Amino acid sequence: MARTGNPTLSGYRFMWLLVMFDLPVGNKAERRAATKFREWLLGEGFEMSQFSIYLRFCVGKEQVDRRVREIAKERPDKGSIHVLAVTDRQFENMAVFRGRSRSKGRKAPNQLELF
Repeated sequence: MARTGNPTLSGYRFMWLLVMFDLPVGNKAERRAATKFREWLLGEGFEMSQFSIYLRFCVGKEQVDRRVREIAKERPDKGSIHVLAVTDRQFENMAVFRGRSRSKGRKAPNQLELF
């Protein structure tokens, strides 16, 4: 079977990593741990979608797996963290409501940042 297109640019290869969490903030130590985790996510290139939902564009399954391992190392001792990877194609089909208006899901970044 012949391949068409460039597999490295496939909307099914690129992925979005969503980190959703519910962390306790009942005392000062818990608030500090939750803040530290949120700040770590931002420092790692995640952006806040909602208060406890952060997302990051990844260029493939290998990068997703590496990020999940890093999240596991940085997670606070208490609370619940869910990590979900979806393809870029799935992510752009997300329905987004802002007030009474509806918009399409986000597009992948035009330029990948290399560090």
